[in-house]
Formats: sequence, C-alpha cells, structure tokens
Amino acid sequence: MSFELKQEYIDDIQERLEQGAVEAVTQELCELHPADIAEVLDELTKDEALMVTEQINPELLGEVLVQMDEDLRADILDTYTGKEIAEEVVENLDSDDAADIISELDEAKKLEVLSNLEDIEQAKQIADLLTHAEDTAGALMATELVKVNHNWTVLRCVREMRRQAEEVEQVHAVYVVDDHEVLLGSLSLKKLLTTSTRTPIREVYNEKIHSVRSTTSNEEVARIMNKYDMFVVPVVDDMGRLLGRITLDDVVDVIVEEADRDYQLASGLSEDVEASDTVFELTRARLPWLLIGLLGGVVAATVIGQNETELGEIPQLAFFIPLIAAMGGNVGVQSSAIVVQALAHQSISDGTVKRLTKELSVGLLNGLICALAIYGISLGLGYGTALALTVGLALLTVIIFASLFGTFVPLALDKYKIDPALATGPFITTANDVFGLFIYFAIGKAILGF
Repeated sequence: MSFELKQEYIDDIQERLEQGAVEAVTQELCELHPADIAEVLDELTKDEALMVTEQINPELLGEVLVQMDEDLRADILDTYTGKEIAEEVVENLDSDDAADIISELDEAKKLEVLSNLEDIEQAKQIADLLTHAEDTAGALMATELVKVNHNWTVLRCVREMRRQAEEVEQVHAVYVVDDHEVLLGSLSLKKLLTTSTRTPIREVYNEKIHSVRSTTSNEEVARIMNKYDMFVVPVVDDMGRLLGRITLDDVVDVIVEEADRDYQLASGLSEDVEASDTVFELTRARLPWLLIGLLGGVVAATVIGQNETELGEIPQLAFFIPLIAAMGGNVGVQSSAIVVQALAHQSISDGTVKRLTKELSVGLLNGLICALAIYGISLGLGYGTALALTVGLALLTVIIFASLFGTFVPLALDKYKIDPALATGPFITTANDVFGLFIYFAIGKAILGF
C-alpha cells in the first residue's frame, strides 16, 4: 500500500521531536520506504530533519538522501565531513546515485570523499562518472552490471553472475562483450536457465540490442527507452565498449524534471524553482519574463496612444482591443505548445514549410469561424457594418498571424539549438498582443478611413 503524507502526520512528528522522542520517531520512519522517509523529512525544518538523519543507519541514510530535496540534502551534507560522507553515505549507494550526491559538493570536498573510499574500484567508477557532461547518459548511468564474454559457456556465465551478485543489487540483463569489452548483445535470464550449461554464449545471445552512447542527452535516452519499451538500456563509448546501464527509474526522474522545467518556462520562470526557495530566489526566477511582459505592455500602450485621435473619433474601436489581444495570445500559445510537444517527442516529420502551411490552414479555418461570429455579434450589438467588418477582418488576420508566429518561433529556436520551450507562455503572448494591435489599427484605418 502506498504511503500518503498528511499534514496531521507531520504535525505529530514535529510535536514528538520537540518533546525529545527522536529515537522513537526515527524507528517509526525507518519502517517506511526511503522515498517516503525523504518526503517526510522535506516537510520538516532543517534542524528537525538533522535530528532524524543523525539516527538513521548508514545503509538506509544514503537511499534517503538520494530521494531528498536538493536544498535539504545540501544542508545535511554540510554537517558531514568528507570522510563521513564516504563511509556513511557513498559506500552504500550504486555508482550513479553516489556520483549524483558527490557532484553537488564543492571540489575540495569531492576529493576528500573520493580519497576516503575504501573500495578503490568504486572510487574510480564514481570519478569516471563525474567526468561526463551533465544531462548526458554518461552522467546518468550506473556502472554496476553483469557482463560475460561471448566465448564463455553458460556454466561459466552463471558462476560469473554469482561472483558479481554482491556488487549488482538487481540483475536486469546479462550483457555479452568480446575480448575488447565491445558490446555484442544481451542474454535473457530465461535463455540462461533453459540452455545446456556446456553451450557457448556466442550461440545463444541476442544480437539485436539497442544502446546509447555516453554523450547521448538524457531526453534522447528517455525517448529511445520509451520507443522500444525498454526497462534498461546499456551505455557504450564511441568505440562501442560497454560502460554501464541506465534503468527506467532513472529515466522517470529525468522525464519529471524536464516536464517541470518546461512547465516553468512556459509559465514565465527563467530558472528551476521550488516552493521552499527563498523570496530572493523566487523573485529572480520570475522577474525576467515579467520585465519582458512589462516592456511588451509599454509597446502596446504606445501603439494605442499613437491612435488616440482615431479612438476619439470612433470610441467603439476601444471596446474590441482586449478581444483582439487575447485571441492573438491564446492562438499563439496553442500553436507553440503543439509544436514544442512534437519537438520534445521528435514526432515532427514534415519540414518547416509544410508545418507552416498546415498551421496556415488551421488558422484560416479557425479565423473564419471566429471572424464570422464576432461580425454577427457586432452587428447584433448595433455597431454598424463598417466597424463589424473591421473587427472581423482584424480578428481573422490576427489569428492567422498568431498561428504562423506560434509555429515558426519554436521551430526556429530548435534549429539554432535553443530550447523551444522558451517560445511558449509570456513571450508568444506579449509578441502577439503587440502585433495584434498593429494589425487591428491598420485594418481600421483602411476600412474606416480615419
């Protein structure tokens, strides 16, 4: 049964900690899954969390820290020396999780942790992982796996699996390599159990295997694993030599982080934020896009100001300004969101011209429907044929323009290796507001003759 965190439970934990029942609280929490323990600790104050983590046994502490909020984890690790982190945290973790934690430390403490690891091979593996660029398969992978030589027999393969069992917590696949450690394929556990022990591995392994290079981006890794329905994917270097493996749980974390980041970008946040961040950090993340929106608003106000005389002559024009601006922004966000999603899933097979042509057709159809609707509404409200035609034609033009603009911008950003998620939200909305007003007043001058 899954653990459901409630505020009453947090209040009870905090009250008991205040009363000094630290050991009892810790024992109770240690019966939970590490992820649930981390979820509880994230809701406590720094001092309260420290009380508990000091009582958690080292074998469990590392798993809890991996699942914990980054800021709280940093606060807790600041209270440990490099030697303590090595002995009480890192030695009980898989290489990928250990590398993630060590990567957050300053350079001096990184070296101190690595130098205090008793297992020299583990220290070397972690150091190698730290050399890979962030957000790549090399930084995400774990080096613990079972690999066998293609010249071995099934019997020797089984013996090797037993020998490696202590280092590998879960065996997802047996990888087959040649004498130069080049990945050749994989061997399923079912095949291993149903084949004669004297059979050479080269006769029974599966050559059809998908792998990723250590330089492959995390997003591409997630796409490949999703496309081929893989629970685990091997990682190789440029020579095809087996380096490690990435499991589905690691990829899920990547997907969640990427979705959060894209959502925040679309909402007008310039950097990753958490609810627990300080006022300054939250302000710094929100302010840049707010300033862009402010600038766009000033430009829009200037456009309206330049047409002050015309608005004085035909004040009814002002009634439809919010409509024109809102429709342009909404259509632009819709178009950009669809394109950004398609780019993220790499499902855009058409070229830029075809995509723009398609959006032109969609914009034209939607624009015609909306334009006819507002034309009829305007006539019904008694604004006259000329004004109704102005508003309808302006709305049609704005919707078509917003559809094309919302499609073109993310495609252009993607071409120049800029995150297309930047194109959604405030940028598209602000730009379409300004251009929409230009179009509205230009058509008004042409039809109404002011």
